[in-house]
Amino acid sequence: MFDDLFTVENLLNVLGTFAYLFGELFLLFIAISFFVALLQVWVSKERIKRILSRPHKVTNALLGAALGAVTPFCSCSTIPVLVGLFKSGAPFSGAISFLMTSPILNPAIIALLLVFFGPVPTVTYAVITFAFAVCAGLVLDALGFSRYIKNVAVKGGCCGGDEATWENLKGTFWQKQAQACKYALKDAIGLFKGVVGWLLLGAGIGAFIYGFVPTELLEGFAGADNLWAIPLAAVIGIPMYIRVETMIPIAGILMEKGVSSGIVIALILGGAGCSIPEVSLLNSIFKKPMVVTFVLCILLVAIGTGFAFTLVMP
Repeated sequence: MFDDLFTVENLLNVLGTFAYLFGELFLLFIAISFFVALLQVWVSKERIKRILSRPHKVTNALLGAALGAVTPFCSCSTIPVLVGLFKSGAPFSGAISFLMTSPILNPAIIALLLVFFGPVPTVTYAVITFAFAVCAGLVLDALGFSRYIKNVAVKGGCCGGDEATWENLKGTFWQKQAQACKYALKDAIGLFKGVVGWLLLGAGIGAFIYGFVPTELLEGFAGADNLWAIPLAAVIGIPMYIRVETMIPIAGILMEKGVSSGIVIALILGGAGCSIPEVSLLNSIFKKPMVVTFVLCILLVAIGTGFAFTLVMP
């Protein structure tokens, strides 16, 4: 099994795979980050609060899930928005649906899934996670989980910088578009500088798995027949917390090596949807029953999506 792994030829293949993965990640990350930054100019945090400050619970759950899906804020931005929604009297259902989709269903994740998994699995992922977020918001609202909100205010964000919004740009429509694009490009480059280490790590781990981890070993441990590994992967993903930008290229290599797509997607969802930093922030605004329920919800959708992927991509 290990005879042909540590050769000069294989080492060159590993280096080539690393260069290919990092180059692909670089182009994808800049393009996706540029588009995401434009979305955040067009759909500001204050606009989200206005849209979701409506009385109808079902409508708000749908709108909350949709806005969470198109506004990929990091945790440090999502949590202040969530607090602002509660302070403005927005229905609990819409706020929770927004919280559910923001980390696990956004343009960056969808674009990367399309590249590495293809359209059918990506649509499956989007439908399941969106429907789950809407249902979670409505069910938790109906069960009275709003009583677990603490009376706190979260200020600022860890991302830094002033937020550029469509409302505070000056000039004609096209002048404002030019300013938005300039801001988006600057933001994309800044984000890339901040995560380049993670991208290098993802490309490095992916190349290492490609070159030095025997296919037979991974197939035996995490092949499509080992369905027990899906719940285990979802649980492992939470404390591991590897950024999605890092995990998805690793996921592509794992699937080439014979790891079940369901196991891979459960790992991604567990880490992206329920990271330790996000849970820590949620603990500051929710009482423990709501925090525990949030973690269980993410585990449930990770496991459910993992099993669905085994049917779509056996």
